[in-house]
Amino acid sequence: MSEEHPRISPPWGTTTKLVVSLTLVAIAAGMFIQFHTIIGPLVLAFVLAYLLSPAAETVQRGLRLSWGASATIVYLVLLLLLLSLLTVGGLGLIGQISTLVQVVQANLGSIPKVLHDLSGRVLDIGPFQFDLRHVDMSPLSSQLLGMLQSILGRTGTIISTVASGAATLVGGILFIMLISYFVLLENGGLRERASWVDLPGYSEDVRRLTAELSRIWDAFLRGQVIIVLMTGLTYLIIMGVLGIRYAIAIAVLGALAKFVPYFGPFITWTTVALVAYFQPYTIFGLGPLEYTILAVGLGIVIDQTFDNFVSPRIMGQALNVHPAAVLVTAIIGAAWLGLLGVILAAPMLATVMLVLRYTLRKMLDLDPWPAGEAVPPPPPGAHAMARIRRFVRDQVGRLRRTV
Repeated sequence: MSEEHPRISPPWGTTTKLVVSLTLVAIAAGMFIQFHTIIGPLVLAFVLAYLLSPAAETVQRGLRLSWGASATIVYLVLLLLLLSLLTVGGLGLIGQISTLVQVVQANLGSIPKVLHDLSGRVLDIGPFQFDLRHVDMSPLSSQLLGMLQSILGRTGTIISTVASGAATLVGGILFIMLISYFVLLENGGLRERASWVDLPGYSEDVRRLTAELSRIWDAFLRGQVIIVLMTGLTYLIIMGVLGIRYAIAIAVLGALAKFVPYFGPFITWTTVALVAYFQPYTIFGLGPLEYTILAVGLGIVIDQTFDNFVSPRIMGQALNVHPAAVLVTAIIGAAWLGLLGVILAAPMLATVMLVLRYTLRKMLDLDPWPAGEAVPPPPPGAHAMARIRRFVRDQVGRLRRTV
């Protein structure tokens, strides 16, 4: 009887590993180019599943249901909210955005005339007096008009495309919700049950990288959503009180501007100025110029308050990236992934910097995790979100006991 020997798979040589690695990279690049149109919706589906995971866990613990039932309840509630918003204000919001874009584009051509009229006046604004009779506004008007047409024209094109494709947008949202539902349903909780990559000798590196990436994306997904919603609500209240036309559309624009440093708020202020100056009525008997200065000034106060006081309290130092670098990344992301690339510019930049730092230190035979390097604490907003989750969990538990 012949002795059976265990079958041992021969190891790959260096050349084979290099060829296989380059082949996989080429296949991944080809798939990215071929299917780049669905990358955005898939990324949003995973992000949505990640955001709704705590809500499903809260329902699961509070009502003592299975994970599938808890995830289904959360998505049914989200679907009902979405349908309610579309029924109540969806069509009106889309129409207001389209009208706002048309008004802004129509009023851009009037800027040279407005500046020319100002050059021959003495402006009295409160206790201050500005003599513009000897100031030539022609060079300023031509340069300003060119810059505004370039920036606002691109922004208007994006917004018009979104508004005109309302049916496609709704279908895309439903597709994203469906994919994210199955992702969350099958994972059984992304946060605790995410698959780990088991690489011999690299378990600690994988753990540290996962912890850093979780900190970056947790802070962005949690903090940025809070900041965007608060900014939009503040703009809606202030512009509504001032009687600015298209206040809802301006609030949406002001909220989305939080994703683009520098240029985002500038586009919002310019839009507010064009709408306020050319609308047929004002408040408090103000003239068009004074009314515009008041509206734009309040817009600047809103953005500066959120950027310098609210955002650091919520986001902390989780991302730790320079706004100028985020702006460049947003431009590149817009060319690759459209609006999604702009929205995810900050966390993507922080992720690339983390991976690049790890790679460079490994290539230089340095410890990628220096002993003196402490993991930054969670941003202050994390404690507030934990309290909100505890409150929701307590209310769900109380409702279950009552029923």
